[in-house]
Amino acid sequence: MMKYKNISIPDAKKLIQEAEPMILDCRATPDYKVGHLENALHLHEGLKESLVKRGDKQRHLLIYCYHGHASEHLAEFFSDFGFTNVYSLEGGYTAWQKE
Repeated sequence: MMKYKNISIPDAKKLIQEAEPMILDCRATPDYKVGHLENALHLHEGLKESLVKRGDKQRHLLIYCYHGHASEHLAEFFSDFGFTNVYSLEGGYTAWQKE
């Protein structure tokens, strides 16, 4: 059973407005620097470790990558560490840009 949820772009926009999730961009650093979702943090190894050790497990996490595949693996990773409200953005940043 999947512990995280794949979320559509319209639902993600609603989640951002209502739940103020921590938005995590797991793309490569140069791509993050070129552009990312508003308020998104770049998910590097240090941040990943820090969230696992000290993160609020109840906080909503919205994770995205380029096309929505790598973010699924990370969503599963955080779910396995006890995070209860984890979302992977369907279509990733590429789809978001087309909206």
